[in-house]
Amino acid sequence: MSDNSISSGLVVVGAGIAGITAAVEAAETGVNVILIEKNPYIGGRVSQFNEYFPKLCPPACGLEINTRRLRTNPLIKTYALAEVSDVTESNGKYKVNVKLAPRFVNNLCTVCGDCVKVCPEKRKNEFNYNMDETTSIYIPFENAYPQQYLIDMDTCKGTSCNKCAEACKYNAIDLNDKGSTITVETDSVIWATGWNPYDANKLEILGFGKYKDVVTNVMMERLAAANGPTQGEILRPSTNEKVNSIAFVQCAGSRDENHLSYCSSVCCMASLKQCNYIREQHPDAEIHFHYIDVRANGLFEDFYNNVQQDEKVHFHRGKVAKVFQDTESGKMIVEAEDTLTGNLIQSSVEMVVLATGMEPSTKNLPVDKSFVDENGFLKTGSNGMISCGVNTNPKDVASVVQEATGSVLKAIQKIKGN
Repeated sequence: MSDNSISSGLVVVGAGIAGITAAVEAAETGVNVILIEKNPYIGGRVSQFNEYFPKLCPPACGLEINTRRLRTNPLIKTYALAEVSDVTESNGKYKVNVKLAPRFVNNLCTVCGDCVKVCPEKRKNEFNYNMDETTSIYIPFENAYPQQYLIDMDTCKGTSCNKCAEACKYNAIDLNDKGSTITVETDSVIWATGWNPYDANKLEILGFGKYKDVVTNVMMERLAAANGPTQGEILRPSTNEKVNSIAFVQCAGSRDENHLSYCSSVCCMASLKQCNYIREQHPDAEIHFHYIDVRANGLFEDFYNNVQQDEKVHFHRGKVAKVFQDTESGKMIVEAEDTLTGNLIQSSVEMVVLATGMEPSTKNLPVDKSFVDENGFLKTGSNGMISCGVNTNPKDVASVVQEATGSVLKAIQKIKGN
């Protein structure tokens, strides 16, 4: 592996909406920025959403604008498939070591697709939360940036197959790519590493992984998306038929001392938004909304009130005890106590959506333990080490953008002080 040393005023780790915002805002003040992203594309979780709330507009337009700002600014250098392995401080400067994973496809790629046509191997599509497959050589999604194929070597047979390399007329495929490393000397580091959905497999009583018709809220976003596994049709997973009834289970793993002790803040709004997805496609579907408390502050309360007016959306206050399948009908049974009436209720539905919480993506970051709180979130930071976005606490996209902009102001103070 070859080593290269470069210098930059600012390193931003994570190229989701927080990291992209931080990078473009800093660069547009004249700061040189290195943007590091572990995925093969930028955009983070937002790129997997179908719509934002409360306006219900697609995130693709906002991401496209920010991507254009990013790729046309000469002060920003973006590295995808990159992870920070180590950070050291000396004399007010930081040395950031970065591992660049091999892509096996170089910059000569024109995304013509000839390689895909001949690839015989398949892989689970993690962009769609493993609900469909791609070939081993793939592009994460249609408008991904960098606009360049890559190869999953866990499923590719490499040079023993070689069909993709033979089909590529541009010599863009290097099956022997070994990756590389870079070392960046910088004045400040902004950590914008985002979040991961809580692992629903840990919620055994709620049936995820056992029943096909139990999915998570992030999976529902992909089911509703036009570039998702069903081309935007929300269908019952076990039958691929129209959904006539559905239940949303709030706080799936959140506000629970056995899982996530905190509230993830936006799950209620996400599920209310998804109620609209169902209603738009299936006007007669019955919707059951099981909640502890509905968190919808400020402008979001109007959105909540509008959903409440839908006579086919039934709200049940009380934590869900279990989800199981009725063997005769094949439907899912959601059992919960209704704390407003004191009754035990059972909702019989064709599909269940678990509103899993948000975990900070900070587990393997090379940062001092004093920078991390008891729930794994990063503290605000000082002296050039700054954090922003959902890795500081759960929040909606608008709040993420505001916090990212604020983090740049802190970074500039450190940069100008050096």
